[in-house]
Amino acid sequence: MGIGLWIGVAGLVALAAIAASRSVGADWRTASREPAGIAPDPAVVREAVVQVYGARAVGWRGAFGVHTWIAVKPTNADHFTVYQVIGWRVVRGGEGVVIDRRPADQRWFGAMPELFADLRGPGVDEIIAKIDKAARGYPHNGNYGLWPGPNSNTFVAHVAREVPELRLDLPPTAIGKDYLTNGHVIDRAPSGTGWQFSLFGLLGVLAGAEEGVEVNVLGLVFGFDPTDMALKLPIVGRIAPTPLVNGPRVLAAGSGEGS
Repeated sequence: MGIGLWIGVAGLVALAAIAASRSVGADWRTASREPAGIAPDPAVVREAVVQVYGARAVGWRGAFGVHTWIAVKPTNADHFTVYQVIGWRVVRGGEGVVIDRRPADQRWFGAMPELFADLRGPGVDEIIAKIDKAARGYPHNGNYGLWPGPNSNTFVAHVAREVPELRLDLPPTAIGKDYLTNGHVIDRAPSGTGWQFSLFGLLGVLAGAEEGVEVNVLGLVFGFDPTDMALKLPIVGRIAPTPLVNGPRVLAAGSGEGS
């Protein structure tokens, strides 16, 4: 058992080293910020849309974790609005929460985004209003910590807890998602389908219908989701036979639940 554990740790470290070497070699100033072609064209799709994305962080940080953001498009809107936290803004004395008009699936300084949630339909406009309220009320707008938080993933997880209709299952590489806001030790899981215990994002456990079971040790998340047979590992992320999002979850008007 001991040898197997050390082999597993060595494997994760090796993967981190490989990812870090690739990330550090990229120049963020010239890295692509082009759309990835995942999001629907807002000029064509008229229905309301909410999507949550994540992409590997810039530089060496990308070896360990992702940066996440929320993109929304109300009914008949011709553009997406993106909600995210930008750490360097806080470091320079500004506010971390950024709400602006941009492509939903824009590459994160060269890193290809991955889709974590996709909601559409007439019931989504109400969800967008809740997202906006939760984002503007984020309690750590002037505070940022790369590890264990609060960071960009803490922000997205906070919004998700305030808007459980998202049923958001964030990946284990979203370091900071378990940093509970408002000094809480026990709170709802980001998906709203379970509960979690967390000590400042450094040590905790989570159980939810969407996430399965997760254990957080020093910000590194290990878990298993029996619903889709997904293994969750730090650095590597989610390993499963099917993608996390197989297609948009369409909401019926006023239902708040997907079909």
